[in-house]
Amino acid sequence: MALGSVVVCLGEALIDRLGPPGGNPEVDRPVDDRLGGAPANVACGLARLGTPVAFVGRLGQDAIGEAFSRLFAERGVDTELLQRDAERPSRIVLVRRALDGERQFQGFAGDQGAGFADQALEPAALPQVRWLLIGTLPLAAPTSASGLLSAVRQARSQGTAMALDVNWRPTFWDVTADPGAGPSSAAKAAIQPLLDQAALIKLAREEALWFFNTDDPGAIQQALPQRPDVVVTDGAAPVRWQLGADSGQQCAFQPSAVVDTTGAGDAFTAGLLHWWAAAPPERIRFAAACGALVCGGAGAIDPQPTQAQVEAFLGAVS
Repeated sequence: MALGSVVVCLGEALIDRLGPPGGNPEVDRPVDDRLGGAPANVACGLARLGTPVAFVGRLGQDAIGEAFSRLFAERGVDTELLQRDAERPSRIVLVRRALDGERQFQGFAGDQGAGFADQALEPAALPQVRWLLIGTLPLAAPTSASGLLSAVRQARSQGTAMALDVNWRPTFWDVTADPGAGPSSAAKAAIQPLLDQAALIKLAREEALWFFNTDDPGAIQQALPQRPDVVVTDGAAPVRWQLGADSGQQCAFQPSAVVDTTGAGDAFTAGLLHWWAAAPPERIRFAAACGALVCGGAGAIDPQPTQAQVEAFLGAVS
C-alpha cells in the first residue's frame, strides 16, 4: 500500500442521517447528514491519531462516494483498494436521536432497487499488515460476505491479526427487524467463525449477552479456542477488559456536553489499536478518552481527536 499501512479497515462507508433530537429522521426536519460506517469511522480515527491505515470498501459513483474520497484524502487514509459501483448507490442510514444523545438505527434511504454499493463488496488482494479491522455487517449480504471472508482467509495466511467489532445492527440483516432485536440463530451461525478467529474482539454489553450469555470478558476469552483479547463496552458504564492475562475496568470519561454518541465505539476502537504498544490499562484509558471526545460533537468522524488532544484531555482528568 502507498502508506505502508499498519491497519486495514474493511467494510461499510455510508451516510448517517441524524434526525433532530427526539424526532424521526425519515420525516422530521432538519436532518444532519454525516459520513460514517464503523470501518470508515475507525480508519479516519486511526489516521487522525497518526496510525497509517488503509480502507477497503465499496461506494456508489455518487456525491456520497465523492465526499468520502475527499475525506479519505484529507485524512491520509490509503484508498488504493476502494471500490466504486456504477449501479448501486451509497447507503444512507436513518438514525433516530434521543434527547440525551443516544441513537438508534431505524432503516435506510437511497435504494433504487438494486441494493447498496456496500452489499456488493468484491474480494480484494490485501497487503500484509499488523491488523485487519472488520465488523459483521458485510455478512448480511452474500456478495459482501464473500469479500469479507476472502479478507479473513488472507489475513490468516499472512499472519495478520484480526480485530472484530461485532457491531450488531439487526436492520442490516432484515430491514423490518426491531432495531433493538438480538441476532437470529442464522446470524449467530454466520458470525461465529469470525468470533473463533479474531485476536481482539470488541462487544457492547448487550452483544456479549446475546452471543455468549455473559458480559464477563474473561469468561468470553475462555469460551473461544484462540483465547482472544476481549473488551466489553457499556455506554457510560465502565469498560471491562481482558487483554491476555491482564484484566480490569475503566470508568467512562464524560465530555463537557454529550451532543451525539454516534461513532463513540469506533473512536474507542481506533484509540485502542493506535495505542496498542502501551500497557493494557493505558491502552484502554487512551481508547476511552477517544470515545468520550467524539461524543462532544455531531457525527462520528468530524469530532475525532488527534493524539495531542487525547493526551491533553487525559492530563486534565488525571
